[in-house]
Amino acid sequence: MTERGTIFSGKTYNDYLKRFIDIIFATILLIGFSPICIITAILIKLESEGPIFADVPDRAGRGGKLFYPYKFRSMIVNAYHLLRTDPKFKKAFEEQQKGGNYKIMNDPRVTRVGSFIRRHSIDEIPQLINVLKGEMSIVGPRPYYPDELETQQTKYPETRPLVKTVLSGKPGITGLWQVSGRSEVHFDKRIALDAEYVQTMSLWQDLWIMLQTPWAMISGRGAV
Repeated sequence: MTERGTIFSGKTYNDYLKRFIDIIFATILLIGFSPICIITAILIKLESEGPIFADVPDRAGRGGKLFYPYKFRSMIVNAYHLLRTDPKFKKAFEEQQKGGNYKIMNDPRVTRVGSFIRRHSIDEIPQLINVLKGEMSIVGPRPYYPDELETQQTKYPETRPLVKTVLSGKPGITGLWQVSGRSEVHFDKRIALDAEYVQTMSLWQDLWIMLQTPWAMISGRGAV
């Protein structure tokens, strides 16, 4: 008989049982959230022209492999590019680069619908598709942008070993960072939380995080 620790924690859990749980939960949640997704898609189209899904760059997944994270569009079209090229967003870009969490308070690119769905993490629901594709997990480290990792490691060089640890696991829709204050947590603390999760990964920890997630979504704590 396999020992409990190897079934419910560590690499065996990550590669087998965790994947099974991801498929089951992602399927159930996609069906359950479908009315919210339909309403969100309609509101996005009514408020502004452009795609329903965000036109964001790929993010770093397991092993640093890049993938496109499905997200409802919460900003103006081409927001990522405009932040770096449009002079009217210069102040916001400087805030992002200088800040300790790579976030922008009162981001001028966010739409009215976008502000609500970001606060309550509704924009993240489509990432359940990424879970079914095997690119993400229900619970895991936050999926980082490659340039975000580069910028923040320059600012916090002591985090380089932690980043390597984090990229050894699949990114998740929710995780320790998401239920621990989100954007109120700076990069050095956030990457430490993500690395801690990867190193101590277990079924029991995943269940605890999933139980904390609904309140994090409802309260919107730390969201920007």
